[in-house]
Amino acid sequence: MNTRTIIMSIAAAAALTVGATLAGCGTSSGPATSQSIAQDHNQADVAFAQNMIPHHAQAIAMSRLASQQAVSPEVKDLAARIQAGQQPEIAQMSGWLRAWHDPVPATNSPMGDMAQGDMEQTDHDTSGPMPGMISSEQMHQLEQATGPASDRMFLEMMITHHQGAITVAQTELRAGQNPDTRQLAQRIINTQQREITEMRTLLGGQ
Repeated sequence: MNTRTIIMSIAAAAALTVGATLAGCGTSSGPATSQSIAQDHNQADVAFAQNMIPHHAQAIAMSRLASQQAVSPEVKDLAARIQAGQQPEIAQMSGWLRAWHDPVPATNSPMGDMAQGDMEQTDHDTSGPMPGMISSEQMHQLEQATGPASDRMFLEMMITHHQGAITVAQTELRAGQNPDTRQLAQRIINTQQREITEMRTLLGGQ
């Protein structure tokens, strides 16, 4: 083996060692992050996520109807933005709950019902409706509405719905511990307050 071959072999071995070390550093950050997420929360954070997921799911169901039925292009645009904004937040909150080993509410019901198995395991209060949630009768009315009346009904119901979400988010800011959930709560307040102002403007123009 000549000198050049020896040098190249040493360099290759060194590169492999550095690569393995960097790979080890990269993989070690994952569990530490997951562990910190799981530890840095309290029951208020859990309740916030478990309440807000079905709340968002109902808003998305209402917005899908408006996307199909609305006469006003402004209402259609608002409905599309609500769907686009709240769906990723559902995924984010679901990820937190799984990291915390807490039940994730079902999102396949427009009434925001949790799966029965999850209902039996969760500790947060499910004895009454969450703030702003519309009833099955109201959802049926929204489904049957047509024309400008459909636009008005959607806007009026969504204003109340948003106000309820803001109430849930304000509770998280008062009692929650996890910085990520608190940040989302503040974002929900800011976004939905702006949308309430927009919806009131649209109602005033009808």
